[in-house]
Amino acid sequence: MKSAMKRGSRLRGFTLGFTLIELLVAISILAMVAVLGWRGLDGIVRARLALTDQMETTRGMQLAFAQMQSDCEHMAVDRDLLDRRPFLLADDNRMTLVRTSFIENEPMRLQVVAYRVRDGILTRRESIGTRDLLQLDLLWKAATSDADPTPPVALQAGVTGMLIQTWENNQWRQQTQTQGNQQPPPGTPPPVVDVVPTGLQVALQVRQSETPMVKAFLLGGI
Repeated sequence: MKSAMKRGSRLRGFTLGFTLIELLVAISILAMVAVLGWRGLDGIVRARLALTDQMETTRGMQLAFAQMQSDCEHMAVDRDLLDRRPFLLADDNRMTLVRTSFIENEPMRLQVVAYRVRDGILTRRESIGTRDLLQLDLLWKAATSDADPTPPVALQAGVTGMLIQTWENNQWRQQTQTQGNQQPPPGTPPPVVDVVPTGLQVALQVRQSETPMVKAFLLGGI
């Protein structure tokens, strides 16, 4: 009986707990779990930011293409309307066109619209509306020579390049000079537009994207 009591008293003298090695192992495991969890959370946040940027870029490109589609649908491709003047100039990173403009209860007018890619930004500039072909020649010259003082509207940032092709004779054609882009000297008749394209394809290269975003449009609502 006495020996049993002595053993019980000895057991009550010891306190239960972890050893130093067990604590170090537990802390190491918790640290590893914390690091793995932080990396996973950081990856989720980065993926979310990248997805958000991509969605914003896609949305901006859709709006830019929608504006181009409206301009192409109203492009003045009628030879008699412009007295065979040029209505489209397509080149790398730039496009100039003539479109019709309609205001309620007013006669139709003509506008010169210029798209440019500069410093990674796609911009659009439109001239005033006019019914005077001589004034249209001045507006066209100002737009093609980038002398138009009208401030442009930024459509999309992060655009590194714009490539344009026209649909002529049942094939896509890439060219630096389209539809009689040279302005005639004063007093000489306007250049004759021999081939009228029926379609336009625009490829916009976006930063951090391997493939360009491409969209094709019909010209003049054909």
